[in-house]
Amino acid sequence: MARAAFSATAATACLALATPAWASSTIGLKSAHHGKKAGYFTQQCDDERFANLPDDHDGWHFVLPGKNSGSFETLTLTFSDGTNDVTVNIPDGSDAYPDFFYSTGGKDPRQIHAYLFTPAGWKLVDGSATISGTGDDFNVSHTCKGTVPKPTPTPTPSVSESPEPSESPSASESPEPSESPSASESPSTSESPTPSDSASPTTSPSGGTGGGSDLPLTGVAVTGMALTGVALIGGGVALMTLRRRRDRITFTG
Repeated sequence: MARAAFSATAATACLALATPAWASSTIGLKSAHHGKKAGYFTQQCDDERFANLPDDHDGWHFVLPGKNSGSFETLTLTFSDGTNDVTVNIPDGSDAYPDFFYSTGGKDPRQIHAYLFTPAGWKLVDGSATISGTGDDFNVSHTCKGTVPKPTPTPTPSVSESPEPSESPSASESPEPSESPSASESPSTSESPTPSDSASPTTSPSGGTGGGSDLPLTGVAVTGMALTGVALIGGGVALMTLRRRRDRITFTG
C-alpha cells in the first residue's frame, strides 16, 4: 500500500509539473489595435525601456493580460511600411528591429511585457502570440511615436536633371557655321587675279615689238629696197628690149 501511494503521488507531481507545457496556446492581437500607427496609442516616451529609442523609430510596448495567461513565449507581428508588409518576430536578434521581453519580477515572475522598435510611421496590421497559459488576446499598452524622416533626396534629382540644359554647350558647337571661314577661303576665288594673266596681252606687245615703235625704221628700209628692185627690173627689161632690136638690124656693107 505504501508503495502504491508513493507511486500515485509521484505521478500526480509529474502531471502537475507538465501541465504548464500542455497549457501553451496561441492568441491574437486585440482587434481594436489592428491597422493603427504608434501615434494612435497612449504616448509614454518617459518609459525607461525607451531610453535607447532612436528619434526616427517608434517604440511599442505590448502586454499580456490575465492571471491564467502565463507568459509570452513568442510574438509574430505584421507591419506595413507604406508599400509592403513586414513580419517581425519577438524574440529575434538577427533582424534590424530591436526587441526584448520584460518580466514582472516578484515571487511568481511572469514574462508579460514585450518591447519593439520599428522605423517611424509603420502601421501595425496584425499579430499573434504563443503563451504559456490561456487567454483571449494581447494588446498594445503604450507607445512612443518617432519622427518620420523627410524625403530630402527628392529635390536632388531635379538638380541633377538641370545639367541637361548645360549640355546646350553643344550649341556652342554651332561653330560649324563658323566653318563659313571656308567662305573666307573664297579669297582663292579672289585669286581670279588670273585676270592679271590677262597681262598676257602685255606679252602680245612683246610680239608686237616687231611692229611697235620700231616700225618706222624697218618700213624705210623695206621701201628703199623695193624701189631699188623695181629700178633694177625696169633697167633689165630696157636692156633686153634694146638687145632684141639690135639683133633684128641687118648691117649691109
